[in-house]
Amino acid sequence: MLFIIILIGVLFVVLGTAKLKLHPFLALLISAFFVGIASGMPLLTVVESINTGFGGLMTSIGLVIIAGTIIGLILEKSGAAYRMAEVVLRIVGPKRPQLAMSLIGYIVSIPVFCDSGFIILSSLQKSLAKRANVTIASMAVALATGLFATHVLVPPTPGPIAAAGNIGAADYLGTVIVIGLLVAIPATFVGYLWSVKVATKIRVPEDEVEALDYEEVIKSFGKMPSTFKAFLPIVLPIVLIGLGSIAALVGDTESTFNTVFKFLGSPTVALFLGVAAAFLLLPEINETTLTGWIGESLKEAAPILLITGAGGSFGTVIKNAGVGELLQEMDLGVFASGTLFLLVPFIVAAALKTAQGSSTTALVITSTLVAPMLVTLGIEGAVPLALVVMAIGAGAMTVSHVNDSFFWVITQYSGMEVTQAYKAQTAATLLQGLVTIIITMILWWIFV
Repeated sequence: MLFIIILIGVLFVVLGTAKLKLHPFLALLISAFFVGIASGMPLLTVVESINTGFGGLMTSIGLVIIAGTIIGLILEKSGAAYRMAEVVLRIVGPKRPQLAMSLIGYIVSIPVFCDSGFIILSSLQKSLAKRANVTIASMAVALATGLFATHVLVPPTPGPIAAAGNIGAADYLGTVIVIGLLVAIPATFVGYLWSVKVATKIRVPEDEVEALDYEEVIKSFGKMPSTFKAFLPIVLPIVLIGLGSIAALVGDTESTFNTVFKFLGSPTVALFLGVAAAFLLLPEINETTLTGWIGESLKEAAPILLITGAGGSFGTVIKNAGVGELLQEMDLGVFASGTLFLLVPFIVAAALKTAQGSSTTALVITSTLVAPMLVTLGIEGAVPLALVVMAIGAGAMTVSHVNDSFFWVITQYSGMEVTQAYKAQTAATLLQGLVTIIITMILWWIFV
């Protein structure tokens, strides 16, 4: 009976957000109350579980999400995203423009939301398409799939951070970042292949229109920051978190040296040092940048925090309702252990993503649902939990279509019709999800 109640709660979130256009925060919160009350939990325990779940997740990852959002907005407004794009273009060369756009998307979407990243770089990819004499659709798909790969797999993007927090991997963010960066490579590469093999055959009206020259696009943006300053806000937190993870595993845990590295490598400290590095990108130190830009980033972070916290509430209610005990009594068959278990979070996340459109919501809900299973099956430790996050992220890629805001950003800014976008973008995200889960299962087989 409890599983039926949970299923009704999940279906309400899907239908409420997709059909009724209810905000995911309210949908998750209503479902949390429903599951708690319908499962027979004492009323005051329901309230306590919701408060504890919300506050517990905010304690572990709330500040990290805020810091990551601030970094992303400063990179966007300062022109650092364009500078990073320029560097990648110089390295890859003009003869492989789709590969350049894939790599640019892979880098930019680590701190910047994929929707924003696509809009920021839209004029750049169009001018490059003209210069290289390739179709705009192929460049759009290359950029979109590169952005999408790191968006669902690599912290400090909120989705994978929330998933890590929900399954108890908040202390292993360094491992999640490293594995996410590796797993996102084949996901990005398959998107690139799709862009050159399929999307390159799609022509849009803008292919016949003269676009701004690449150099004009760069000049129109104004003075851009140096390469070092542009990459520092992304690279610094990742390096610090990595060093902190190493310090936690080796050396004298009581030594001052080890303690300092673990302090600097804690996600909250590392991300706020990334914010400090991002301040070097500010064109001016005034009210517009220090108050206006930061205030804008906090507005962007607010709904993410609310959805993530409500997902934590939903997960805590499910846990306290006794689902763990039920799972212990169940025979999960071939999914009970080993590599095949990863198909469970993948399928759940893929169903949620395809049904309601939001990758972040799919990551949050799926992680809350599978968390009790991990305890039951004895799945713990940095690498296994990081790979579970990858499996959830793989599902959250599958697939992007008309109920996904990112799908519409791509169609509007590239000029593709819906049928063309299904062939180019939706099919590409399906392949990305399948390749990602296969790579994740191979890594599990090798390392776990």
